[in-house]
This record gives sequence, C-alpha cells and structure tokens, in this order.
Amino acid sequence: MSLIKTESGEWEIVLGLEVHAQVISDAKLFSGAPTTFGADPNTQVSLVDAAMPGMLPVINERCVEQAVRTGLGLNAKINLHSVFDRKNYFYADLPAGYQISQYKDPIVGEGVVEIDLPDGKIRTIGIERLHLEQDAGKSLHDQHPSQTYVDLNRSGVALMEIVSKPDMRNSDEAAAYLTKLRSIVRYLGTCDGNMDEGSMRCDVNVSVRRPGGELGTRCEIKNVNSIRFVKQAIEYEARRQIEVIEGGGKIVQETRLFDPGRGETRSLRSKEDAHDYRYFPDPDLLPLNLKQEFVDSIKASLPELPDAKKARFTKDYSLTPYDAGVLVAEKETAEFFETVAKGRDGKEAVKLVTGDFFAMLNRRGVGISDSPISAAHLGKLLDLQADGTISGRIAKDLFIAMEETGKDPAVLVEERGLKQVTDTGPIEAAIKAVIEANPDNVAAYKAKPSMFGWFVGQVMKATGGKANPKVVNELLRKALDA
Repeated sequence: MSLIKTESGEWEIVLGLEVHAQVISDAKLFSGAPTTFGADPNTQVSLVDAAMPGMLPVINERCVEQAVRTGLGLNAKINLHSVFDRKNYFYADLPAGYQISQYKDPIVGEGVVEIDLPDGKIRTIGIERLHLEQDAGKSLHDQHPSQTYVDLNRSGVALMEIVSKPDMRNSDEAAAYLTKLRSIVRYLGTCDGNMDEGSMRCDVNVSVRRPGGELGTRCEIKNVNSIRFVKQAIEYEARRQIEVIEGGGKIVQETRLFDPGRGETRSLRSKEDAHDYRYFPDPDLLPLNLKQEFVDSIKASLPELPDAKKARFTKDYSLTPYDAGVLVAEKETAEFFETVAKGRDGKEAVKLVTGDFFAMLNRRGVGISDSPISAAHLGKLLDLQADGTISGRIAKDLFIAMEETGKDPAVLVEERGLKQVTDTGPIEAAIKAVIEANPDNVAAYKAKPSMFGWFVGQVMKATGGKANPKVVNELLRKALDA
C-alpha cells in the first residue's frame, strides 16, 4: 500500500477508473454509418446519428458480440438480459439531447483484471461492469475566433464503458491497470487502444482517506487520454484534496479536467448523480436478450490472452516473469518472439529480441511491422550461432548487415565470407604468430594466468574474428602451458 505522509499523518488514495473503449466495428452502434478515423468532418453521419425526427435506432450485432467478447476476456459475468436506457443531458454535440446507454441492466457484470506491478507483484482489480453506449460528437473550438463548430462523425460510435471497482491505491497501479486493459482488448480485437486517437479514454475517480477509514468524497477527472497524464492527474488531485482537508475545507463532489500543460486539475462542473440524468428504458429499443449458445460460441473463439501467454512463455521458454511480461504486453511482439524462439533456446531468443532487436527499433523509431529484419531471419541468426557457423562477435556484425539489407543471414554469410573458422591449421598458425611476437606477455602469463584473455583477443583479431572461440581457447591454453 502506498501512503502519502504529511505533518498531520498518513493518507491513502482510493482510485476507480471508468475507461471508454471504442468498439472495433465497421458501423456505428445504432446505424450503418462508417467509423473510419480521420475522415473529413460530418462525412460519416447518418440521419439516425444526426437525430433527425422519426429516425429509429437499430442495434448492431457486431458491437454486441464485441462487448460479450471483452466481458469474457475480463473473466466477467455475461448478462443474457440487458436494457438500453436514455441518459438525458444537453451538449451542443449531442443532437438528440440524450445518449443511449445502459444503466441498471448492463450487458456485462462483475469481473477481474490481474495487474503486474513495478516491484514484480501481482494485484487483482475488480471490474464492476461493462456497458455499451453511443459516443457524442465533437465540439471544435479552434476553427473560428468567435464560433464553435460541431463534427458529428463520432456521434453514435459504439463505446464500451468499463468501470473498475475502487481497488487501486496509487498512480502506478492505475497505470498498470490501464496498460493491462489495453493489452487485453487489443488481443481480443475489440478495441485498438489508441489513446492518442481518442479510441480509448479514461475518467479517473480520486478520493483520499486516513488508512482504513471511511471512503472520502470523490472527484472525477474526465477524458484523460494518456497513461502518463493519468498518473500526473492522480498525483496532483490527491495532493490537492489532502491540502483542502488539512486546511479545514471540505471536498466537493465534482467533475474536473486535467490540464497537461500546467500539470494540474481544474473544476469543470458539479458532479451529476444518476437522478440528474433521468434514466429510463429507451422506448425505441427492446431489451437485449442473448442466448447462452451465442455467448458460448464467442467464448470458444477467444485467443490466448496475455496472462495465459505469459505463464506459457515462462514455462515453455524458461523465461523470467519479467521478460515474459515485456514480450506479451503487445500481441504483435509476443507473436514475433515466438517465431524467433520456436525450437530454439528461449533464453538466447529473448536476449536477442529484447536487446539488439528492440534497440534497433528504437533507434529507427519504428514498430515491429516496419522492421527491416523479420522474425524468421532473426531465428536463422540464432541457428547460425548454435551450429557454429558464426561466432558471437560475427553475429553482431551480421545483425547490422541484416538491418541494412533485409537479407537472409545465411545468404550474407556466404556473400561476405563470414563463416567461422573451425579448421585447426589456420588457428594454430595464428596462435604461434601471436606467441612469437609477444615473448614478454608470455612470461607475464606464466606469473599471471589472467593474462589469458588478452591472448584470446589477439588471436581472434588475427583471424578477423572468424575463429571458433572454443577451439581458440583449447589450442591457445595448450600452447601457452607447453
């Protein structure tokens, strides 16, 4: 448990997150309008999305399937009976004056997410619910000096609101929860998790209390769009609330915004309660009743998820939990590693992938999909080392050549004459030349055997790094000890 210490004593932060994840679907939740990101304003708006009179919503089965799929991935209860409600409030970019959402009867009930903490520990965070709802449009305040423009492209886009229980106690846990949640929905193919594009946004509920005491009054920080900003917002807001309470004030339940430029939160409006939204079942939509067979068919199609993959990587490839966690965080990375490691030494594979390969991607500023070195070629590089065709030193040079050319390492070995020398004749000749040229060092070696490494380096240099190190060590030691 992380506590904040002040002159008046210790304080505990209590956190709950509401994550809005945009459903991957070719059409919106209640209309056939497209959902392509970055389209020109108001080019993806149907009459339903624009709330034209007489237009009726029709549920998109794909969005329902994606919500169920996500719920199963969160080990949550799937409610076979759920209801769509109207949540009434006014925004200029909400043309109907209400949002179709779910309230008392959501499609997904309680579940759990296991998070990996920086100290290597694992914590379980409860999921309260997941419900489907339609997104609002977007108000554009920077297009005109005195007017606000409205873009309805997002209006009606399907969102999954994933509500956690107030189980998190510091910003690291919140960051770990968001990271794991994003990883799960990406594995499932239900949300792309791109926070910078707004397809995953987070509302953070923050309160403080004395350790083990009653829950304090919470404030909600709306629409935080990066994990880094979530951490900053939590840390600032917790300190602000503590200062208010210690100064004799009271925390008012309200909605706040996070200003990344200033690194602080500021008040937006008083926090609405459920009765303020005047929820009632949408009269244009029947209750959603699912069959167990429908849920079971989705469950049967689920991929191997991050936690299961991490456990398998740890067992099958003898990886540390940390290395396995790094590799499974992104599905693409896990698949790349497994192609490299399959049938090979897992420890050598992880060292190569998380070492030289990741460093190369970072240097180039690209992702795995744009890597000049394929997983198959990286695996072949390990094979060439394992069968003695190349030495570890040559492997470094070969990796650079692979990056520059994109060629198969076996082809490069032949083209550039990089094959390791295992013939004892040339190696013995090089050893003899090094020993004859350095009589003083030979004498020094007799008194100080740790000089042996220097001789190994000289022989490897004389052979252009192509000599088999094991053969060099054996023949060199025999020659020096003669």
